[in-house]
Amino acid sequence: VQLQASGGGLVQAGGSLRLSCAASGTIFSSDNMAWYRQAPGKQRELVAAFTSGGSTNYADSVKGRFTISRDNTKKTMYLQMNNLKPEDTAVYYCNVRRNFGAIRDYWGQGTQVTVSS
Repeated sequence: VQLQASGGGLVQAGGSLRLSCAASGTIFSSDNMAWYRQAPGKQRELVAAFTSGGSTNYADSVKGRFTISRDNTKKTMYLQMNNLKPEDTAVYYCNVRRNFGAIRDYWGQGTQVTVSS
């Protein structure tokens, strides 16, 4: 699986961005897909994810502002980010986690999101 993230950029506080993550290769229905982010000097953190049951999960800091979605026909995952804040500034990564007895993570290359105050 190869993942290509795009859609990052520079935006003012209160603005919006939509990130995309296009996957090549086979995506299984049992794969978990998620967005993570990593700010300078901080650990990578989970932003939003599809759970194995098909529901969604969000970090408390983005609830009500970010929406994760996917288009299975295009093998693309999205992250709609509204009301962006300077603390959302980070490199955003898409992730596919596969568990066929052993967990394997696939990562995109990351896309930079910068929110100015």
